[in-house]
This record gives sequence, structure tokens and C-alpha cells, in this order.
Amino acid sequence: MAKESIFRDLLEILMSASSEIEQAYKDSCELVDRDTCLLLIAECFRCLRNACVECAKNQHAMRNLGLISTSVHLIRLLHGIQIKEELLLTALRCSLQFLGNIAAGNGDSQNSIWKCAFPDLFLMCLTYSDKKIVAYCCMVLFTCLNSEKVRELLYPGNLTVALHVLKVYKEQLESEWSFLIVTDHLLKCPELVKALYAKLSNQERVTLLELIMEKVSEKNPVTSEEMNLFMRHADFLAGCFKEKCEAVLKLTSAADAEDEEALVAIRLLDVLCEMTSNNGQLEHLQALPGLLETAIDTLRLTHLAGKQAVNIFTATHTMTGQEEISHPAVGFKSHLIRLIGNLCYKNKENQDKVYELDGIPLILDNCSTDDNNPFVNQWAVYAIRNLTEQNERNQELIAQMEEKGLADNSALESMGLEIEKQDDKLILRSVRKKPS
Repeated sequence: MAKESIFRDLLEILMSASSEIEQAYKDSCELVDRDTCLLLIAECFRCLRNACVECAKNQHAMRNLGLISTSVHLIRLLHGIQIKEELLLTALRCSLQFLGNIAAGNGDSQNSIWKCAFPDLFLMCLTYSDKKIVAYCCMVLFTCLNSEKVRELLYPGNLTVALHVLKVYKEQLESEWSFLIVTDHLLKCPELVKALYAKLSNQERVTLLELIMEKVSEKNPVTSEEMNLFMRHADFLAGCFKEKCEAVLKLTSAADAEDEEALVAIRLLDVLCEMTSNNGQLEHLQALPGLLETAIDTLRLTHLAGKQAVNIFTATHTMTGQEEISHPAVGFKSHLIRLIGNLCYKNKENQDKVYELDGIPLILDNCSTDDNNPFVNQWAVYAIRNLTEQNERNQELIAQMEEKGLADNSALESMGLEIEKQDDKLILRSVRKKPS
């Protein structure tokens, strides 16, 4: 631990520098010996930054002397200097590193920084033109946040901080701190996610959904509290999908291949597929009103659109295996069938619902190899298995369709299914798949 007198000396230097800058502002003149002043500020913050590392006593001593409030005030002053030269950038970077280090593992320092700096200093630094300053600002913000402070982001005016963090992540994908702020803090507040989503552009919504996908895809065990959070996110995202899913039909036009609203619908479907692949969230989503109906309706509309004209929803079998289709809607029908299959897993009510909505013939009509929908055959097999498991009516429907020539027998064979007649009744049963 360093002597407190050293920190007092550094505090006096920083306060003196602040006074000089303030006086220059008042007199509307250039700061005398500006370079020397900036160099001195940077060196002071370097000393303070290094003295904080894993030393709670130094952190407390500095905070009790008022170094946090002095530093925040000085950062505001430095931000007002118009000439963005390297010495100024270095001073700002070192000051933010100091705040990050004094806050690390120290709740009192975190609260003190929050009280002095939130929200204006964070907004100032998150929008700065220097990437390192933005990254160090994210580090300080991440270190200070907790569940109580995250809720403060919902207050009028404060939501802008969360919006800027998301923009930083979108524009600087290498920014690990912005990623962690969203995944470890912001996503733990469903109300904040809803408020953010409403304010975001479609491109930014895609970015947020990709971050949710990252979180949902984690294989780590989750607590009951985390599972409850996921369920609340699922409710919201399912509602968004039901509202916007038909936007994908814009993709039938080559001119609208990058329609942003359609891209959001595609990403929403991806997240819902992942959520329904988790047993903890599956039962909740299976019971959500309207989600299964929406998936079937959207599959019907895209399937019909692909038959009415040649577009991305038209089944194709022309690729040699060497080519790759780069269209945002590639796999969309596959994922709809995957979602339907997941929602019907060991769920008699949803199995019956698909029957009533004429969804089974629709799925069977989408079970051929399709270059625009990789693995569609496998997802169709999976969906049919889940639809027919312990459901005689659904089995009988498929058997009757095959007998009438409405279902392709070779397609059923490729699914490992065959029709058998028992006591004047057609039965669908599993068999070993024939080698292709």
C-alpha cells in the first residue's frame, strides 16, 4: 500500500490542472503549456491506475480523498478541449482506466462513480471518436453495473446509454466490454429489452437478437431465475414474430432481398427455434397462444409464394454441392418446420392443432431436397415423428394420404415410415430407413 500523502500530492496536481483548464475556458484563450499540462495529467492517472490494482486499501484511500469526483470533473473538462491530439487522448484513456481500476471489486467506488458520472459522462465517452476511449468507458460501465443500476437505464433519458452500448457493439465487433454489458447485464432485465427494442432500427434489432441468440445458445446450467428471464424474453419475442413474420414475403422480390424488416423476422425465428430446443423453455412456448398457428400460416404463405413464381421460397435441386446460396431467407422454411416440430414434441394438444390447421399435408409437401432450405428433409422427418407419436388420428391421416396418392411413398420411406394395413385400418409405422 502506498502512503496516503502520495495520493494527496497527485490530487493537488489534478485539481491544479483542472483550475488552469477552467480559467482558460473563462478567458476564452489557449491553455498555457497545454502539452505539459496534458502530459502531467496522463502521468498522474497512470500512477493512480497502477496503485489501484488488486489493492482495496489504496482504492478506499483514493475515494475518501475525493479522487473519483475530481477525476470525473477533469474528464468533463478534457472532453471540452477541441483539438483531439494524441496527448489529450492519452490523458482521457488513462483517466478512464483509473476509474475502471478503482471500481474493480469495490462496491463503494462503483457507487461513487455512478453518482458522479451517470449518465452524462458515459454518454460523452460512448460517443467519442476514439475507439480506445469508447472501450475503456464500456469497461467502467460494465464494472459499475448491477441489477439495481440496470433498472435505472429505464428512466427517461437514461435509455440512451443502453442504446449507445448496442451501437458500439454493432460498429466495433471486437469490443468485448460492450458485448458483456448486453449479455451479462441488459438481457437480465426484460423490461429494458422491450424498451430498447422499441427504439432500435431494424438493423440494430438484428444485432440485439444475435446477442440474445448467443445467450440462449449457451450450454451452461441455468438457475430458475435465469429460466424465468428466458421465458419472459420468449413471450416478447414470440409476440414480435407473430406481428412481423409476414414481412419475409417481401423477399420474393429480388429488389427487396435485403429488406431489413424481413431480416428481423428471420432472426426472430432463429431465436425461437433455439429457445424451443431447450426443454426448460419448450413447455412454456408450447403453451403460448398463437405461436404454432403463426408458424403454420407463415409456412403456408411462403410455400404458396414459392409455387406462384420463381423466388427464394421455390424449391430448387440444381446445385452441384460446390455452390453456396447467399440469401438471408435460405433455410427459412426449414426453420419454420423445425419450430412446428419442436412445439409438437410430446404435446397432444399441439399435435391436434396442426391436424386441424391442415399442417400435416403442408409439411409433407415440403419434405423434398431443396437447395434453398438445407436439411428441410431432416426437419420434416423430425416434425412428422413428433406429430404422429402416440397420435393415431395423425398417423391415420398420413396413411390415408399415401393410399390416395396424396403423400409420396418414397418420401415416407426416406423418413423411415411405411403404411401397413391392419384389420381394415391403415397404420403408419417406423421402419429402418432404406439406404439412399
